Amino acid sequence: MSEEQRDKALQYHRYPRPGKLRIDATVPLTTQNDLALAYSPGVAYACDEIKQDPLTSGDYTARSNLVGVITNGTAVLGLGAIGPLASKPVMEGKAVLFKKFADIDVFDIEIDEADPMTLAQTIERLQPTFGGINLEDIKAPDCFVIEEYLREQMSIPVFHDDQHGTAIVVAAALTSALDIVGKSLDQIQLVACGAGAAALACLNLLVSMGLKKDNIIVTDLAGVVYQGRTRDMDPYKQRYAIDTDKRSLADAINGCDVFLGLSAAHVLKPELLKRMASDPIVFALANPDPEITPDQAHRVRDDLIIATGRSDYPNQVNNVLCFPFLFRGALDVGATEINQSMKVACVQAISRLAKAGASDEVSSVYSDETLTYGPNYLIPKPFDPRLIIEIAPAVAQAAMDSGVASRPLPSLQDYRDRLMNFVYSSGLIMKPVFELARNSNCRVAFAEGDSLRVLQAVETMVQDKSAFPLLLGRPDIIKGYIRDYGLTMREGIDFEIIYDVDIERYADSYHRLMQRRGITRHDAFSLVRSDTTLQAALMVKTGDADTLICGSVGQFHKHLNRLTEVSGQSYADQHLSALNIHILNSATLFVCDTQVTVEPDAEQIARMTIDSAREVRRLGL
Repeated sequence: MSEEQRDKALQYHRYPRPGKLRIDATVPLTTQNDLALAYSPGVAYACDEIKQDPLTSGDYTARSNLVGVITNGTAVLGLGAIGPLASKPVMEGKAVLFKKFADIDVFDIEIDEADPMTLAQTIERLQPTFGGINLEDIKAPDCFVIEEYLREQMSIPVFHDDQHGTAIVVAAALTSALDIVGKSLDQIQLVACGAGAAALACLNLLVSMGLKKDNIIVTDLAGVVYQGRTRDMDPYKQRYAIDTDKRSLADAINGCDVFLGLSAAHVLKPELLKRMASDPIVFALANPDPEITPDQAHRVRDDLIIATGRSDYPNQVNNVLCFPFLFRGALDVGATEINQSMKVACVQAISRLAKAGASDEVSSVYSDETLTYGPNYLIPKPFDPRLIIEIAPAVAQAAMDSGVASRPLPSLQDYRDRLMNFVYSSGLIMKPVFELARNSNCRVAFAEGDSLRVLQAVETMVQDKSAFPLLLGRPDIIKGYIRDYGLTMREGIDFEIIYDVDIERYADSYHRLMQRRGITRHDAFSLVRSDTTLQAALMVKTGDADTLICGSVGQFHKHLNRLTEVSGQSYADQHLSALNIHILNSATLFVCDTQVTVEPDAEQIARMTIDSAREVRRLGL
């Protein structure tokens, strides 16, 4: 990470308040009566109900929607054994993903304990608090010991995402890849490079789905895992020891159909690809640098399908495709565990969604890619809003079918409808819009660029890389705010200050537009020099900017007058109306027209409604 990115990341975690989480009350607490209901004496009635029937804890407390994200910080991705305190930002980040993608509340818990059994027993004692446990960043083989113990002792779902989240997404991508090349899981030869927790979990899941153990060769730093090997062995790795005289990756890869890499950068040399079978499948999942890059691989084999863990290549294997929605389905039926049937249901749902092709939202973001089921589209994109709608019901159904659901759903269709409402009332609707902005390289002129409120918004825009801001305003004011409020954006790199605009050129342009309305050349010069909204509009008109934002200071109609003058429209044309988006807990509403047309007639209402619907469809809705 560059020094620039480091500074931005630290600012992101520090402001507007330290950390990424807070706790909000879900009930009113404004009157004496509210207090009596929330605490004493009203709380006693809920306690009594739960004492009589423990299952009602899901009705009267937040437990059924509360997950514990727990670590001891012994294997943090990319950082190693940094300890529980230093791992807290990672756990908070995981909590944010749970909340944003699936509306699941999280307590992140960092435990200072290295002994696996003591750690497991500590977590076991937390069972009354949570509806599920997500284990995170715990080293192997300790993570195996801890998870096995907790699954036996606890009656709530326990899920080690580093293992099983990765395994589910890998299995989904491999299911699609094998379908595309016309191969069968029970016939392929697979080489696994890496024998850590994630790699072994992938193999365990694939074997449960039909991959033959005899067709798997595992390699690690010590070479092939073979029967009789004693170096760096453990019982979990021993399961995949085979009787073979092969001793290296170069030996093992001859004729194999699939390379599964969860090891280290650049381990898979291009020349080794030539030894694989026809239509090879390569999962190079080492982070941040894969075992081989797609560019290198495709130079050697043009019949190859490849996936990585990177977002800048097709087929990103990302756990966020899985864990929020898996837990959503498990929690909503009160599952006592996450079993193999639920994992396989998750695999099948992800692969099925890929076969359906990309949604309109996703397609609009990746307009330069062909998101059609095939070698470059094995699994959905992480922000596809259909993920929760497809995965959670599939997992819930599998839990009910396998007998581990303590609160079965009366109607799966009603459940899907409820999830649909969440997707379109949670802000997820805007995710593809933000992503499209990031890919547009748009130059945005801010008419009030020396306003603190505007600068704070621009700081977020810069951090998101959603556009390149052009700030109209006084340089000394802008630089002073950046300095005094600890903003990290840098002039000339992240944004540009526009102070000495080309008044002559803009005045000429404005005069040509307005001379028939009585605006003289002198008037045009004076107006352009003094009005930054007019300057911003003319920047767009002349191609110096792609779009503009104005109106944070001053009266709405005055800004709108300038825009209509430069655009050539007028109120009489009635091709101009406002469209507001209201993201509520119950629904997302699009409201037109609240600000422009004072007393529209029927024809104007019809036209603005049709125009608004056209804009909504651009969001994929």
